[in-house]
Amino acid sequence: MMTRHTRRAALATAAATALALLVATAALPASADTASLGRPPALKPTIVLVHGAFADSSGWAVVGTALQAEGYSVIAFSNPLRGLTYDSAYLRDFLGTIAGPIVLVGHSYGGAVITNAATGNTNVKSLVYIAAYALAEGESVAAANELGGGHASVTEHLVVRPFPGAAEGDADAYIDPAFFPDLFAQDLPKIVARNMAATQRPGAFASLVTPSGVPAWKTIPSWYMVASQDRIIPPEAERAMAKRAGSKVVEVKSSHVPMMSQPLKVLALIKQAVK
Repeated sequence: MMTRHTRRAALATAAATALALLVATAALPASADTASLGRPPALKPTIVLVHGAFADSSGWAVVGTALQAEGYSVIAFSNPLRGLTYDSAYLRDFLGTIAGPIVLVGHSYGGAVITNAATGNTNVKSLVYIAAYALAEGESVAAANELGGGHASVTEHLVVRPFPGAAEGDADAYIDPAFFPDLFAQDLPKIVARNMAATQRPGAFASLVTPSGVPAWKTIPSWYMVASQDRIIPPEAERAMAKRAGSKVVEVKSSHVPMMSQPLKVLALIKQAVK
């Protein structure tokens, strides 16, 4: 059992990690002053971070704070999680309110949403997939899992609850909190993973089975982070999706949430996509 002392120690460690990241990024050398080279400084893009199912925007806290410290405008988008068609349309309209260049970052199911929402948007300059679904046209999240053989253990540990106005056969799915830490975030402190389980936002079943439209990665450059220890999306499926999309790929030893367990590496990948 975790004592009050060990809880405080775990939280202190998490806080120290975040502080160290900010100090590290502040110490990074600045890029060359383009004005001194006779060119106007480039307009920094707005970086939009899109979470997936069984999560919320707080998972981007450390990465988002570090990006803000480097002068980027950051928006951690609140994904509705009502189904791919609705969620993509919601994000598409949201992106239409942002002036200037955009770098779009998706985690998990958020990758499926950015894949559809960015299609045809000339302001979106880069797509970044963090252990995410880079779907092909006509492919669903459930079908994409089969690229790597699927993860039966996840579907076996879903808690299903009805929601008002659901279409016939639709319902909200949560990961059973008892299994969440070992499935979703096995490399994070247990106290952190348990809190994530308690605060997870459910995804409607429609999110899993709705086929994708024309993918934005066909016309927009993409970057992909494969999480080699992922227990939600098969790593083999991540590699297959990244190859199919022609993404620039980096692989890290991480659970399904590298933006929390490997924030410096996620930060570095996003900055590659900005250049």
